[in-house]
Amino acid sequence: MPGEVTDNRAAERFEMRVDGQLALIAYRRGEGRIILVHTEVPEALSGQGVGSRLVRGALDLIRAEGLRVVPRCSFVAAYMARHPETGDLLAEALPPG
Repeated sequence: MPGEVTDNRAAERFEMRVDGQLALIAYRRGEGRIILVHTEVPEALSGQGVGSRLVRGALDLIRAEGLRVVPRCSFVAAYMARHPETGDLLAEALPPG
């Protein structure tokens, strides 16, 4: 299904294809946690909410797996700060601001 977020473990990233283009969140797995290090959305998809949909889908997959999130990516950290319902996934508190 277009816009579905999948976990590509071999490449260590969450992926979502939209209009034939790939948006992704790169990660590193650790014991009981996942470090989200970088979000990438093609310029052609910018401003369409693709990044937010990607983060939401990735967090849903992470929740289902029972992992905690370390958001090293500023986009993911900002998304989680704006959506307090994701706070239970945090491995550590987000810095203020």
